[in-house]
Amino acid sequence: MLIFFICIGLLLLAYKFYSPFVERQAGIDPNAITPQARFNDGVDYVEVHPVKAFLIQFLNIAGVGPIFGPILGALYGPIALVWIVLGNLLGGAVHDYFSGVMSIKEDGKSLPEIAGHYFNIYFKAAMLIFTAMLLFFVGVVFIMSPAGLLSNLDYFKDTIFGENTFWVLLILGYYFLATLLPIDKIITKLYPVFGLLMIVMTTSIAVALLIHAPQLPTVDGIFAYFDHSHYNNELLEPNPDGLPVWPLLFVTITCGAISGFHSTQAPIMARCLTNEKYVRPVYYGAMMAEGVVACVWATAGIAAFPGGYAELKGILDIGGPGMVVNQVASTYLGAAGGIMAIIAVAIFPITSGDTAFRALRLTIIDAFKIPQSIRNRLFVAVPILIIAYFMTKIDFTLIWRYFAFSNMLLSTSVLWLATKYLFNRGTFHWIVSLPAIVGTSVTVSYILTAGIGFGFPQPLSQPIGIAVGVVALIALIFANNKRSKRLTLEGL
Repeated sequence: MLIFFICIGLLLLAYKFYSPFVERQAGIDPNAITPQARFNDGVDYVEVHPVKAFLIQFLNIAGVGPIFGPILGALYGPIALVWIVLGNLLGGAVHDYFSGVMSIKEDGKSLPEIAGHYFNIYFKAAMLIFTAMLLFFVGVVFIMSPAGLLSNLDYFKDTIFGENTFWVLLILGYYFLATLLPIDKIITKLYPVFGLLMIVMTTSIAVALLIHAPQLPTVDGIFAYFDHSHYNNELLEPNPDGLPVWPLLFVTITCGAISGFHSTQAPIMARCLTNEKYVRPVYYGAMMAEGVVACVWATAGIAAFPGGYAELKGILDIGGPGMVVNQVASTYLGAAGGIMAIIAVAIFPITSGDTAFRALRLTIIDAFKIPQSIRNRLFVAVPILIIAYFMTKIDFTLIWRYFAFSNMLLSTSVLWLATKYLFNRGTFHWIVSLPAIVGTSVTVSYILTAGIGFGFPQPLSQPIGIAVGVVALIALIFANNKRSKRLTLEGL
């Protein structure tokens, strides 16, 4: 129980004490005129109250990411909680925060446009490709997963509602409306409600686990990953399959720790905030909240099953994380928990999928300077959704693997972009550059190891990834010293 409270406490303390330090580096100006005030178009640039903006941002970045990922990460044992907290504090929170800062400073533009401003057209093109690819994969994944769940519910057997195609088309129809309509027609009305529902569900699960769970994770459990002698019962031994923490744990748990997808959602609320001072509570705050959700579900995966790893692995093999959510919620919260579980694994991903396609529309419109008429929005959105429909016929696991790599690569790229932003400002860039170096090492290690990459053995790919990170660190130290000398000479 102690490790759970330590994790939540660290997240809250980071927001209280670390986030103001981060904010001071960013150059926030409460008196600046925001993009919402300059470009109010009634479609994307619409005034949104900061509390609503927080709940919308929270739901946009969350979906089922901080639920499914931590459940899968629970197979590694309590060390999953360590990664969630450290990844969030040192990487994810600053990643999300500076995504919001750079977007609101650049007229609410999408990341590729910002990359072109701070680097060059080549970096812009690379960011455009990976941003568009990630958004598209997220949208497709979040058609397939809720459609598959809903079509397999016992209530719908032998009816049209039991057909997967029915739900795919219905979800696509909703995505069509949510992508095209002004943001205040659907998103600002429904999403705050669903955001509150996620908070209520997470709190309820956390309280129930702390009271009733058979085996809450302990501090000793973290060290047990490295020293299996801490466990006498082999059923409770963490990760007996020998899954490598580096880099697989970092890819398994992204939402809650650090996720490149979050940066793609930044322009949506950056176009709606009425003051730059709201960037920290909306973006940094939403990521802290997602970290709490991830800690709760990682704890559920570790603690809710008396059979430990073997029982959790067995349930995942049968029905994936969705079955784990259903079993945990139904067991600890009864009938109400079962309803919330269905909402969690069906509705929550839809609320991320539609904003993924909306953000993809914004990214394409920004990149090609397309005016925001309804005709042009249709011209962009309709082909995307048609292609997405045919992509739902492809193997889900293949799409997910490409999504995982794109997600990790994009988050690292955004951290380097934030490094350039702070480097140009002459402020303390190490808050983002050090996480960028770690992200670079993980990304290289993963693509060298993964089947979609080079397929190298772990003993070879891991040292190469670490070596690349060390080279990046040395290069950054030289660049930092050069900048310091230049600033000193300019001051003389």
